[in-house]
Amino acid sequence: MSQDPTPDFTPQRLKALEEIPVDALPSPCYVIHLGCLEDNGKLLASIKECTGARILLAQKGFACWATYPILSKYLDGTTASGVHEALLGLEKFDGEVHVYSPAFTETDIEKLSHFAHTVVFNTIDQFTRFGPVLDTKVERGLRVNPEHSTVDTELYDPAASGSRLGSTLEALERFEKEADHPIEIDGLHFHTLCEQDSDALEETALIFEEKFQPWLKRVKWLNFGGGHHITRPGYDIDRLCRVIDHFKRKYNVDVYLEPGEAVALHTGILSVTVLDIMQAGEIKNVIVDSSATCHMPDVLEMPYRPRISGAGDAGEFANTYRLGGMSCLAGDIIGDYSFKEPLTIGSKLRLLDMSHYTMVKNTTFNGVPLPAIALYDPKTKNTNLIRKFGYADYRDRLS
Repeated sequence: MSQDPTPDFTPQRLKALEEIPVDALPSPCYVIHLGCLEDNGKLLASIKECTGARILLAQKGFACWATYPILSKYLDGTTASGVHEALLGLEKFDGEVHVYSPAFTETDIEKLSHFAHTVVFNTIDQFTRFGPVLDTKVERGLRVNPEHSTVDTELYDPAASGSRLGSTLEALERFEKEADHPIEIDGLHFHTLCEQDSDALEETALIFEEKFQPWLKRVKWLNFGGGHHITRPGYDIDRLCRVIDHFKRKYNVDVYLEPGEAVALHTGILSVTVLDIMQAGEIKNVIVDSSATCHMPDVLEMPYRPRISGAGDAGEFANTYRLGGMSCLAGDIIGDYSFKEPLTIGSKLRLLDMSHYTMVKNTTFNGVPLPAIALYDPKTKNTNLIRKFGYADYRDRLS
């Protein structure tokens, strides 16, 4: 299994996460460090102040709404992938509500028409079908595909060959030629990045500009999508600001960014407990009360090996183990780790960077209980358990 693709934590951030008290919490438990989350919010707000860009929380990456009062101080609103996420943004986050989906239904549009700030359509057919139905207060956007890939993992590459995400230049030109009139649109949206620096954005933005320049002169706003690892150590913020400034000044448009992972990057842990230890040939397996496939599916989908506080690579320290989850999936493996001291049944481990794409993607496969959710406030040194899940949560999502 590959290493965590993100650069290391800063020493200050790592220390902050290691200081979260977990002994009194249920296990497993996601714990969000509110100080770290607020630091990310402040960094994003500094980009807004520098460029005038508007930044939205992409709820597909992080939707722990108990933290929205903090984030709403720094961000302009939320972006959603459908009606349910949009409603969550409306109810819990003070700001704009933007919505994009690969396809909307008539029912979706009817509901969104009452409260959305912006609806972005994936195809021109959806735009022409549903755009006129929206309330006139709702702005209408179109997602376009610059057809330029910078992502190595095809599973996460929106610009891969044959992608269903976004309209190509050819489709847009063909529509306007056949319709014999320009499409009336408020904004253009492209999203082609995944955990990348601003050099990938700049490279893609130049190609986007070259291809879609005629439409850039007709719209009010541009949305550069998500995948910007803005809060990662070493991210080139100055380059990001230059790209934003270029489009704002040349085309007199508003520019939106919608990070999800970057909002919650390096802000939380998943506290787990060792349940059993077994030897299988040369492998010493440790079973914890969590699961990669249920509680942190990106470990298998990316894939990556999450960091564990105090642990090293296999063989780095004296005691090496393979950490596995509670499900019956044979590949429910978190990774191979070594520890200075032997693990024992009851040992507590804290997996790092477990705020984003965990709570929003976890499942109750095999009836494995969902982790509790807690917030840690470094100002008061208090940990607040905000949600605990049980049998009813498993039962009630079935029939």
